[in-house]
Amino acid sequence: MTLASNGQTGIIRTERGLMIAGTRITIYDVMDYLKAQYPSRLIREKLSLNDEQVNSALNYIASHGDEVEAEYQEFLQTAEEIRQYWEEQNRERFAKIAAIPPKPGQEALRAKLQAWKKRIESQS
Repeated sequence: MTLASNGQTGIIRTERGLMIAGTRITIYDVMDYLKAQYPSRLIREKLSLNDEQVNSALNYIASHGDEVEAEYQEFLQTAEEIRQYWEEQNRERFAKIAAIPPKPGQEALRAKLQAWKKRIESQS
């Protein structure tokens, strides 16, 4: 674990990448909210941070924009590769589970679940 290069004690580099000191929150978590155009007070609430922690992260991002953006894109690519890997690993298992007929008396529950699943998929 090392301090980030701008000397701010609020941002550290770990094996997980740039993190807000004293938390398990990465700069990439903050970047997700910034990309979604969340204001700093909502980022603070969503990630359970204090003003100093949010400001430290935002200042670090502002002062190291290109570097942080490159690492963020790398992070997103790695996350997508991991998601695809596990989706492939579990495809057969999910197919077997989906093929299991519902237990008697659970038809209404299964219909609600399928409707909920379709609603979520249509929002994506």
